[in-house]
Amino acid sequence: MSSSLKDDNSRPLKRARLDDNTSSSAIPNESISALATTAPAAPIASDNITALSDLDREIRAGITEYVCPENLGFTGTLKQRYTDFLVNEIGLDGKVLHLKSIGAGDVGKVVEKTKVEKSELKVDKVEESKDDVEMEGVQKVAGDGASNGGEAAGPKIDENQEQEATSKVSDEDLNTLQSMFGETATLEILALVKQIRKKYDKKAKDFKAVIAPPITDKEKRTQAHQCLRRIFPAMLESSMEKDQSIRIKAVPPKERGTKRKRGNGRDQVREQDRRRGQLGWEELGGEYLHFTLYKENKDTMEVIGFLGSKLNNGSKGFGWAGTKDRRACTVQRISVKRQTADRMNHLNKLLFNAAIGDFEFLPHDLSLGDLMGNEFVITLRNCRFQNEQGLDFSQRVELAHEVVSKAVKDFADKGYINYYGLQRFGTFAASTDTVGLKLLQEDLKGAIDDLLTYSEVALAAADSTDVHSTVLVSQDDRNRAKALDIWKTKQDGSRALAILPKKFSAERNIIQHLSSKNSRSGKHDRVQDWQGALMCVPRNLRLMYVHAYQSLVWNVAAGKRWTLFGSQVVEGDLVLVHEHKDKEAGSASPILDTIDQNGEEVINPSGENSGIADEDMFERARPLSASEAASGKYSVFDIVLPQPGFDVEYPKNAVGKFYEEFMGSEKGGRLNPHKMRRSWREISLSGGYRKFLSKPLGELSFEIRQYEKEEEQFVETDLQKLKLDRSIPKGGMGKPSNGPPAAEAEAEAEDVEEGEMEVEQEEEKEPNKIAVVLKMQLASSQYATIALRELMKAGGVQAFKPEFMGGR
Repeated sequence: MSSSLKDDNSRPLKRARLDDNTSSSAIPNESISALATTAPAAPIASDNITALSDLDREIRAGITEYVCPENLGFTGTLKQRYTDFLVNEIGLDGKVLHLKSIGAGDVGKVVEKTKVEKSELKVDKVEESKDDVEMEGVQKVAGDGASNGGEAAGPKIDENQEQEATSKVSDEDLNTLQSMFGETATLEILALVKQIRKKYDKKAKDFKAVIAPPITDKEKRTQAHQCLRRIFPAMLESSMEKDQSIRIKAVPPKERGTKRKRGNGRDQVREQDRRRGQLGWEELGGEYLHFTLYKENKDTMEVIGFLGSKLNNGSKGFGWAGTKDRRACTVQRISVKRQTADRMNHLNKLLFNAAIGDFEFLPHDLSLGDLMGNEFVITLRNCRFQNEQGLDFSQRVELAHEVVSKAVKDFADKGYINYYGLQRFGTFAASTDTVGLKLLQEDLKGAIDDLLTYSEVALAAADSTDVHSTVLVSQDDRNRAKALDIWKTKQDGSRALAILPKKFSAERNIIQHLSSKNSRSGKHDRVQDWQGALMCVPRNLRLMYVHAYQSLVWNVAAGKRWTLFGSQVVEGDLVLVHEHKDKEAGSASPILDTIDQNGEEVINPSGENSGIADEDMFERARPLSASEAASGKYSVFDIVLPQPGFDVEYPKNAVGKFYEEFMGSEKGGRLNPHKMRRSWREISLSGGYRKFLSKPLGELSFEIRQYEKEEEQFVETDLQKLKLDRSIPKGGMGKPSNGPPAAEAEAEAEDVEEGEMEVEQEEEKEPNKIAVVLKMQLASSQYATIALRELMKAGGVQAFKPEFMGGR
């Protein structure tokens, strides 16, 4: 999951758009510090999380502690504009990803259909007869070879036959073939083509393949494949051998396009075109096309789903390293299987507030986690600072520098508690962790009831005709509530599905299954098939629910760990085994138990008999001994805390005991952390580990900006930079207007009367607002909202609420 913030983290019942009157109110001197130190350690309960404030939701999710609670805090409006939240992926190579170009360029030209004029496709008998005469010398050799064991031998062309064999190919093409494959291999290729033409219906295996010398240069090898397809369309296919030599052989007879012995002419042309479009993925670099996706105010899955619909394969074949925030401008890398750059680039014309570019073919796809992290450029508007009462604007600006610089320095040095952010727990009436808890309790009906829960406010809005209502609910949320109410009260699946928006895939799949007929019995007997219904929910969503419960437990345990020991490393703390092998080098091997509790001798497994394979060591953690904790070799940033599961180690100190206490309580679901296996294997969690404290990947930077106009923008997006560079091609995201020529612009400026200039100057106002622009890099497992919380303190982040926000 991306570390960025989900759109509309809370959806209160009333419109709560921040305006100048509400956002600029001064903060009471003690409010932030008091909230930071008095929040309860355990999450609070609520039947409807949309009725909670952001601060209450943090407490409910176990997000309660600060590394530096003594620092002054400040407030600011987050995401008032999409450009206030820029997210650029950081690849595994450590480089920040930017959209550099839009357009396919020359990427993937090998796999594009070779453009052959229709006149070339219309090969008539006269031309074929001419070919027979011109290639007569080659035919003789081919015939002799074919009579030997039924398989064509490698053609042996003497000097007298060479001129005949090459007479059909243009001098330019002949030179190209010889430069690629050498003279001998070129003549063998020409002989093979002659054999295919004379024995049109013979199977491909009956022709002996030509093995051309190795071509070590990848680009030249790609050109070699390309020239064969161009010069001999629908006749030859080529592939690379292990030693980088090129195997050239005949295509199957049904795919040959030099004669029209079957089907009508139009079908034959289509077959030829289809064959020319066969993709030589290896020579391109791989069968996966990677591209950069830029998007504004869209979910990652929303764009991928749209692209998939245009490719007629849905989201199958796409891969990505992490989902990115909706209400933001984000840049990330996407992969798609077996698609051409031209075809994908063509979709730019259909995209709105999104663009794709920087295409490259690679042999592997992208999967979740294939990134180092994300770079965030965050603009916080209308900022107010503690202790600013009574200060004039210039003094407020000076205070802003002091507060933010101190917060940034401590953040970089001391880090922050690596909490899971609120987006991990959803925005609907029932939080994702409560659904996950029901699944782990094996209460599948309860889990489905939670998934099909809707807000009464949204239902009331759906039934209301009051266009002036102060409660603003999106049409999708209204339709969702209406559809779920129909299913709940009338069990009418077809009517509910007709209303329910397709974006709510979990709800749709559940209702569709519960209301469907059994294919065997023909009866509607699935209405209580809870597990079957849940199995229809996309797997990534099913896992998200149980992972949300793990995240809740982790958050609460992390807060407890901080209150107990702070930044001190203590005995029993866990560290990852593979990260600290160097610290164990030279030290004595750990002493294994040789006598069990019954006094019997223990034979400890080793090597192949060990239950832990070497490749699994990265998942293993171990507790520190008292001497290791006191040695100074380990820092608080080395400590990990487990997500509960059946295959994790728990801390051998008070924190480990706390896992048992919390999970065994009513709030924790009365679960046993040591018994996490379930009969349904998919929700039988093995667990995992997460770093207790985190630091940013690189240096933090910030700017204090003074402004007056709300619409003022302080940063440039990648797309805006491309437009300024005039590098967007026609048809891709719209061509930027060139504007008037410089001379015309000057003339227009001279035409403005002096009086008008004076009026404009009189309307200008002095800056009276402060914005903070933060730039930071966080690892893929870290949340920007949690980092901001540490920097700004409790209640500091005031998420901008869009118009529609009451429906969930």
